Amino acid sequence: MAHQTHMSDLLSNVAEFSVTEISQALKRTVEDQFGYVRVRGEISGFRGQHASGHAYFTLKDESASIDAVVWKGTFSRLSFKPQEGLEVIATGRLTTFARASKYQLVIDNIEPAGAGALMALLEERRKRLAAEGLFARERKRALPYLPRIIGVITSPTGAVIRDILHRLDDRFPSHVLVWPVRVQGETSALEVVNALEGFNALEAGSAIPRPELLIVARGGGSIEDLWGFNDEALVRAVANSAIPVISAVGHETDTTLVDYAADMRAPTPTAAAEAAVPVRGELIGYVEDLAQRQRHAARRTATGLADRLRAARAGLPRPYDLVATHRQRLDHAASNLFSCLRHSVQERHVRFSRIAPRLDPRLLRQRNEDRAQRLEALSQRAEAALRTRVEQSRLTFSPVSRELIPANRRLLERKANVLAGATARLAPQVLRADLRQAVNRLTPLAQRLQPAAERIVDEQHRRLASMEQLLNSLSYRSVVARGFAVVRDADGEVISAAASLAPGQGVNLDFADGTVGATISGAPPTQRRRPKASSDDDDPQESLF
Repeated sequence: MAHQTHMSDLLSNVAEFSVTEISQALKRTVEDQFGYVRVRGEISGFRGQHASGHAYFTLKDESASIDAVVWKGTFSRLSFKPQEGLEVIATGRLTTFARASKYQLVIDNIEPAGAGALMALLEERRKRLAAEGLFARERKRALPYLPRIIGVITSPTGAVIRDILHRLDDRFPSHVLVWPVRVQGETSALEVVNALEGFNALEAGSAIPRPELLIVARGGGSIEDLWGFNDEALVRAVANSAIPVISAVGHETDTTLVDYAADMRAPTPTAAAEAAVPVRGELIGYVEDLAQRQRHAARRTATGLADRLRAARAGLPRPYDLVATHRQRLDHAASNLFSCLRHSVQERHVRFSRIAPRLDPRLLRQRNEDRAQRLEALSQRAEAALRTRVEQSRLTFSPVSRELIPANRRLLERKANVLAGATARLAPQVLRADLRQAVNRLTPLAQRLQPAAERIVDEQHRRLASMEQLLNSLSYRSVVARGFAVVRDADGEVISAAASLAPGQGVNLDFADGTVGATISGAPPTQRRRPKASSDDDDPQESLF
């Protein structure tokens, strides 16, 4: 009982605090004891920034957890943003939140807790994007063999751009467009995404030409330095680019998600330049080799065709042999042409001579007049005879007709009708009309016959004159007129050889203006010698005397 009284006295002497005073006291105690701490743990419950711009999540390990907050101003300055499930080392101040009676960590900086955590996050992201098909082989496009314009997305101040330009200049100089970006830091991924979208937005024929190939390049570094190229938005931009992309991020041992999404992964920026264009010298050599092989092939083909042509030509007859028979037939026809032409002219002349008297227009006109007169006389005689015959028939049949039976009377009447019709057709007027019609038909024929006959006669005269001129040109008399003579014996036969003459033999010499007798002297005949050269004044024939 006394003990209970003592405890009551003690409790009545304890100082009394308000809730706010206790909270403030706890806050000062925690902040004084843990003013600046580094806490290692796994991020849990991170859903991005709050509408106010602050970020709230929990850091946990196997046994405990602590609430964490990143204020809006601090979040924008973080070099490494918090991500769900990532193990980090958070640096900040430990404080309390009086309204909820909790303590929390106000973070000033976050950094990954070793490469293992980043690799685990990277692997998880890679599997998720691969499941969407962003890294599928069928999505990758073939690179252009010889791009005229190449777009390079990299830092303009580093050694990467110099290596790329130098390598392109050595292999095959090309037009290069550089889009400057940051390749490290929190804004690097966004700048590369903007560069990819900017190059793809260019149109053909615009002031800035559209690249045919893009190179995303960066030098080597740690996984933290290259973390911007593992950004999900950047990976999607590379996969959706309409222009083929070569990824040249880091060294050969460095791997980022951009390498999986790109159409080709180059181990280094220099290797990317080598993959972009061929070697100009090798290309020229290859083209020259193809040209030389083409020339050799063409030469071999031409040689083979020439051999085949020679073989085919050897199996064919000579062109001269093909036309030899026709040439002989032509020569034979030409030799017979003159005689055939002459015989034809003579034959036609004889035939025309026989026909010409009968085709004289005056003779034809006279014959027409004679026939017209004869026809007029015959018509007059026929008319008189018919009239006499009719009268005699009437006188002869009149006494008898009364005694004939009626049937005979009808027969005589029919014959009389027939005779009357014949009399009408034989009337002088009808005959004169027929005569005039015949004269009208003959008169145009006679008029056309006279010019035709004259043309035929003129044509035959011209042909005869032509043949006469040809005959005169081929006649020996034209040769005699130029100063030569024809030697004939006493019988009038032509002597063509000096050996056929005997001394004292009488001959006749035919000149152009007459014939002169002569006697062969006793001198032996001289052998005719052919001159070495002849001029226009020399005659190819020589006189026998």
